[in-house]
Amino acid sequence: MADQLFNRRDLIAYFVVAATGALTNLLVATILQEWLPISYKSALFAGYWFSFIVGYFLTRLFAFNARNTTQTRRQIVKFIMVSILSCLITVYGSAILYDISRQWFGTFIFLIPFSVKEVNLNKLFSQIAAMGASFLSNYVLHKQFTFRDTGFYDRLKRLLDI
Repeated sequence: MADQLFNRRDLIAYFVVAATGALTNLLVATILQEWLPISYKSALFAGYWFSFIVGYFLTRLFAFNARNTTQTRRQIVKFIMVSILSCLITVYGSAILYDISRQWFGTFIFLIPFSVKEVNLNKLFSQIAAMGASFLSNYVLHKQFTFRDTGFYDRLKRLLDI
């Protein structure tokens, strides 16, 4: 099972897709904090859901051989469920790690050379760490749940009487 779960091709494809989503998330959250008077957590939340859209299409196209399937609706429902969990890990994990890092180590600011842009390293590393944890849970859940017929979607439809 471990060989099937962590096969090299799927892991590399998913890593590239996830890296694109992570960079999108990081970029959107950074721009929102820079341009708008919103909180760190709100910026992370907005960045996450923007990267969600990018991530769904890229994951479907390039990871887990899900491109040629007729189960798009069920995959979207499962993808959203996994993404909600991932959002909680990313947003609240980042916020908790940020608060802990500030309390334990103080605030670290890095000035980008030859510019006036300051980078809050506590926020940056907290977000990267939480996105790493989210990556691991997403990989396993998408491979074993979202893009695989588990019977869950049919049970959910019966439960909701759809």
